[in-house]
Amino acid sequence: MTDHLSINRANWDSRVPQHLLGYDLDRFRADPSFLSGVVRFDRPRLGEISGRRGIHLQCHIGTDTVSLARLGARMTGLDLSPASLAAARSIAEELGHDIEYVESDVDRAVEALGAERFEFVYTGIGALCWVPNVRHWARTVAALLVPGGRLFLRDAHPMVYTLCDPRADGLLTVEFPYFETPGIVFEESQTYAGDGTPIASPRSISFNHGISELLNAVIDAGLDLVSFEEHDSVPWNPFGDFAEFDPATGEYRLRDRPARVPTSFTLRAVRPRTPRTGSPVDRWREWEC
Repeated sequence: MTDHLSINRANWDSRVPQHLLGYDLDRFRADPSFLSGVVRFDRPRLGEISGRRGIHLQCHIGTDTVSLARLGARMTGLDLSPASLAAARSIAEELGHDIEYVESDVDRAVEALGAERFEFVYTGIGALCWVPNVRHWARTVAALLVPGGRLFLRDAHPMVYTLCDPRADGLLTVEFPYFETPGIVFEESQTYAGDGTPIASPRSISFNHGISELLNAVIDAGLDLVSFEEHDSVPWNPFGDFAEFDPATGEYRLRDRPARVPTSFTLRAVRPRTPRTGSPVDRWREWEC
């Protein structure tokens, strides 16, 4: 799997033309206060970010990045896909936001951006599955943060990534690894936000990470875990005909007994100051003062 970066870079480059049509950019242009669905869902948990220096890791075409800037943050976006970043720069410029965009994979983010530069790290839905080693990712996050800085992560639950593709018999089964492995190769001719037109580079390599692997990685990187929540909804449809759309949240959940399967999660953590005072929750609250 040593070639996963070039394979995934080509895959994400090829998705950009369709995502420019499928990411609801007309609403971004029409309403200067409009937020992307993920940021709208997460806003109560984000805390106050106005005036804070933030980095959005794996930002793609930057809709979440713009949403965070609209909440007052001074944003930087990082992504490995040059086509994604070109689109992100164009969108930010058109909408009047001064956002720095940097081309790099996450593992080299400190080299590309510098250490202890940001007051918060934000990572959104569908990001961690492209990271081969979650422990290295957590160390990178810790290195990017200033002492007292925060990590905010919301992503698809690893259980979702274990589920099968649509089957002829209509069953929904566990098929793929739950825990971190060397990676799974997928060939998907279409993209999730597209119109069905085949993409030019359908091959990708993704990596799952179990919840215990993620939590231990965050703790071992020296970050203090503030909270961890599991949710029964996610912004795309992983269940096919088994899903229903909730217009109130803009997310999908199982139609029948959604409490059976967690589909996304939110993690909040703080890089401690020295010396440490109070609990991790106290330090999260201190960040807002």
